[in-house]
Amino acid sequence: MSDTPKRGAPPKLTGWRRVVPGLRGVRRIYSVFFFGLFVLLLLATDGRYLKGYESALFLELDPLTALAGLLTSATLYKGLALSLLMVIPTLFFGRFFCSWICPMGILNQWVGFLFQKRRPSEDHRLNAYRPLFRVKYYLLVALLILAALGALQIGLLDPIALITRSFTLALFPALQESGVGLYLLTPVFHGGILIAVIFIGLMVANRLMPRFWCRVLCPLGALLGVMSGRALFRIRRDVDSCTDCRKCLKDCQGACDPDGELRVSECHVCMNCVEACPEGSLHYGLSQARSSVHKPLDVNKRRLVESGVAAGLFLPMMKRSLSAESEPSPQVIRPPGSLPEAAFQARCIKCAACMKVCPTNVLQPALLEGGLEGLWTPILMNRVGYCEHHCVLCGQVCPTGAIQPISVAEKVGAEPYKSPVKLGTAFYDRGRCLPWAMQTPCIVCEEVCPTTPKAIWYREVERPGRDGFPVALKRPFVDPTLCIGCGVCENKCPVEDHAAIRVSSVGESRSSRNQMILKKKQP
Repeated sequence: MSDTPKRGAPPKLTGWRRVVPGLRGVRRIYSVFFFGLFVLLLLATDGRYLKGYESALFLELDPLTALAGLLTSATLYKGLALSLLMVIPTLFFGRFFCSWICPMGILNQWVGFLFQKRRPSEDHRLNAYRPLFRVKYYLLVALLILAALGALQIGLLDPIALITRSFTLALFPALQESGVGLYLLTPVFHGGILIAVIFIGLMVANRLMPRFWCRVLCPLGALLGVMSGRALFRIRRDVDSCTDCRKCLKDCQGACDPDGELRVSECHVCMNCVEACPEGSLHYGLSQARSSVHKPLDVNKRRLVESGVAAGLFLPMMKRSLSAESEPSPQVIRPPGSLPEAAFQARCIKCAACMKVCPTNVLQPALLEGGLEGLWTPILMNRVGYCEHHCVLCGQVCPTGAIQPISVAEKVGAEPYKSPVKLGTAFYDRGRCLPWAMQTPCIVCEEVCPTTPKAIWYREVERPGRDGFPVALKRPFVDPTLCIGCGVCENKCPVEDHAAIRVSSVGESRSSRNQMILKKKQP
């Protein structure tokens, strides 16, 4: 009797094919594990639980972050060297990161599965390759050109930074509001609704096309697709046994045409097609004698050039808005340990890890306070919180070194450090200050000032009240040589709307230029 299976019968599996169908289940287990690990590490990015855990692991594994940071700052921050753990296997095994490890890709896959209420005839159409998938390569080129010119905007679309920011500023606060205790205090984030709308929109887009984000927009997927173009191990199709039934398209995550000449750069190595093939014509591994040829990367070279040119033209427009290249903004108060503004923006990927770990909620995502270039970078909003005097957690979780890790002694200026880290300087609005303008006793700002000696001091005076009787007042003053700009005075000021004392970025330690009185150079 012949060993050849009948048409439509389950295939007799040998070698790689005997093992591969089980890989789909293994991939699912790995995806659950890595997504759970991502959530656990993000939850550990908290002052209560941050005890040496590698909370920035997924951000550090991201090769796109490492490459863009290298282009802007000409340095590879120590943690980002872990990205080589993704780069090297991708060169050999293909774009496996997207389906096996990436939390954004895994979440899109799960959400897409929930939206799969469609007619069977739509499977082939929805999972067929489309020229629209080229968009992510054009976005990748534009973002890398901007990075090479000194503007790091990769965090706007990098999937790891995007999902970290969305969970921190939108999902977790919503869960906290629902009664799940994820924060010490119920957080409020400036512009968080915009981030939530963008994230929800990306999830809902799976209703129109499975894994819309991964197929159309993801610049990290585009980079991994380029690197996997010559991968040794990939999905192979036996042209002799294939019956062109197209069942492999039913659950194809990458829409990479496994039924024809496979598009390797689009393949997520999800293994769905291998398991779905009734003839056993698909396998993952090395090329065999009757394996089909594969298509090269599908991009329009003219569009690539146009994307780079458009990014180059957009850069000066972005720089013309308030940014590191123009006058310092009094509202842009950066976390302790931050690099000078130009270097800070050349490293910050807007991931919001520092905002998650901040115990007082003072760190907020910037909108246009620092110009378009500074969108969603961390700034201090002292009416929301204040910089805790002995807290240096933000520098411990920053994955790119935009916020340098510093010790408490360095921050407060204890021995052997000569001076504390200054975030800015506090100024009084005497027209709103109760002792100055309202003849009302108040010393709240002096009481909460954490420096030793106190940067806020007062002078006792007597002034006639409205009824003619004298009123004893303690009128406060700020010593700019002692003020560190922590913002606790502004936060605790009893004047509710605009505080009577407000912190400006002027006088910050990280800038020799942003000072109240610039010292003239000696001839």
